Formats: sequence, C-alpha cells, structure tokens
Amino acid sequence: MPKQYDFLVVGAGPFGATFAYEAHQRGKKVLVIDKRDHIAGNLYTKKMENIDVHYYGAHIFHTSNKHVWDYVHQFATFNHYVNAPVANYHGEIYNLPFNMNTFNKLWGVITPQEAKAKIAEQQSASTTAPTNLEEAAIAMVGKDIYFKLIKGYTEKQWGRSATELPPFIIKRLPVRFTYDNNYFNDPYQGIPKGGYTQIVEKMLAGIDLQLNTDFFDNRAYFESIAEKILYTGAIDEFYQYQFGVLEYRSLRFEHEVHQTDNYQGNAVVNYTDSETPYTRILEHKHFEFGTQPTTVISKEYSVAWKKGDERYYPINDEKNNAMFAQYKALANQEKQYVFGGRLADYKYYDTHHVIANALILVDTLFKKQ
Repeated sequence: MPKQYDFLVVGAGPFGATFAYEAHQRGKKVLVIDKRDHIAGNLYTKKMENIDVHYYGAHIFHTSNKHVWDYVHQFATFNHYVNAPVANYHGEIYNLPFNMNTFNKLWGVITPQEAKAKIAEQQSASTTAPTNLEEAAIAMVGKDIYFKLIKGYTEKQWGRSATELPPFIIKRLPVRFTYDNNYFNDPYQGIPKGGYTQIVEKMLAGIDLQLNTDFFDNRAYFESIAEKILYTGAIDEFYQYQFGVLEYRSLRFEHEVHQTDNYQGNAVVNYTDSETPYTRILEHKHFEFGTQPTTVISKEYSVAWKKGDERYYPINDEKNNAMFAQYKALANQEKQYVFGGRLADYKYYDTHHVIANALILVDTLFKKQ
C-alpha cells in the first residue's frame, strides 16, 4: 500500500525548504516538520518595530555561484548591501577586513608599501610553521593587529586561549592592501528586501507543514507515512549519541529596542577587546537601509554549548571529525533516509552553500528515479 507522502522533510530551514520546494515542483507529495514554532531555521527574520531582525545572527547573502544567486531571486528581491563591519577596540574604530583604512588608522601609513613594511617589522621570525592561532596571526599580520583586533574577539568566540586554538582558523580572515571595506570577495552580495523568512514561506507554499513537532517524539509514525525521509538535524542525535556527542559553540542574543533612529551607524560592529562580554552588536535596520524612527539591536554572546542548546559552530577538531566519520558511515547505509544541511554534515555552511548542496541532492536523488 503506498504511503501518504513521497517525502518527509525533517527541518524547515533553508536546506529542507529548498529540497521540499524542488520535490513539490516535481509533483511529489511532501510533508515538512520542524520542532520550532517558526520556519526558516537560523535564517529566520522576525519583524520588530517594522524592522526585519536577523533573530539568530547576521546572515549576509554572498556567493560566487551565479546559478545560486539567480535561484534565490525567484523568491525575493535583493538590495545592494555590502558587508563592511567595523571593529571597536576600547572606543577606537577600525575598518574590517584588515585593509589600508585599518593600517592608516593604526600606524598613519598611506601606501601599501609602508603598510607591508610595518607588518613585516612586527612579524615574528620564529613562526614560519605556526602551531597555534596566536603564532599564525602574528606571522600573518603582526602584533598590533593581533592584539587589538584578533586576540580578544577570537578568544571570546571560541572560549579558549588563542594559544590553544589551531592555526587554520585565522586563514578565513582577508588581508587587503587596498582601501576596500567590502568583507567578501564574492561578486554577488545583498540582503533580501523584507527579510529572509519570506523566501522560505514561498518555497513551502502549497506544501504540508507542521511546526512545534519533534521528529523524535513520534519517529515510528513518521517513518510509516513517508517513502523517503530527508533529515537535516544533528546526526549524533539521530543515532542517539552512540559514538559520543559532537561538540559545538553556541550563541546567545540580547535583542533591544532603542528610541533612536541610529544606534551605532553600521549593521555590524565587532568588539575586539577581551573586557566587553559580547562579541558584536548588530543594528538590523542598516541591513536594509531603514529609516524607521526607532531601532533594534542584538548583542551577540559566544557561549559554551551543551545538549539542548542551539548548535552554531562545529568544533571540527580531530576528535570530533573522527566521531562524525563514524556517524556518517552509518548514515551512508540507510535506505529510507537521506541526510543534508549543516547539522547532518557537521560543517559550518554559509547560506549559499546550503542552497547549492540542497540542489545537488535534488539532482542526485531525482536522476535515480
């Protein structure tokens, strides 16, 4: 007897929603469930004071993949927002990523040659093969930038000393010898006008949806009603933590309404000293060039993760990656299930990666049918 649904999608975030939309477009009967009371996962934007608040932290859509850029445009109109965060170090303001504006403010240098000479003067000759993040950062940008703009922020973010962190983490940070404050190198960048939630709403239009629904509360029932199940949750939880608990860093947000039209003058301000307890403040109206009379800010705190907390940043060290490989081996043997998304893959993904990966899964799965 045929089952009620062709696909059950566990998780209404961008991976699950993209997959559900594509399956629905192909005439498949789909049910999407999510344990939260809203769709869109961590991409969720919530209206507060008529401002689209990035409720789970800043999401700036950027990509070099024209196919993905064109794909998301069928669900929203994007503005021309460019990510240009600034750093606040004890009241001193610096441009990020590290560029000629940063170097000029730090040292008064004007030319790229002067900036390179200043960095070279501060680089440690003993760090040709850095063994930790501190050594790697000083080898890359010198001591002034490290101590003012990297050390405090990074140690707050990861909850441990920079001398205990692996050197590869620092490689994500761009260093430019131009007066360019654009954080990303990708040619396509922007924020959807009206927030991200509308994208997932349009993807899930006409598809059965159940919120406040935990898959694990009724697993046998859900397995009985769907031919195939896409699981986008935490892979260690799926297998009842039989090989151990995969580790993450989590975040906590304090959302505040302020009776001013402009709180900090930029969407993202990083606090790079170690004394300020939060890592950054987001002022959401600036993502969409808002002119509302009030403003909403979010103070972002990096916190230790424990079971039950929201998972944000995987700790992809040797121990955790080896544990994930064991879970992945089990997942590869499943017949009814397919897996995808940042939690199932135990990887940090930007939004464009999530959508691209969901489209790859769609192509793979439906080519087989």
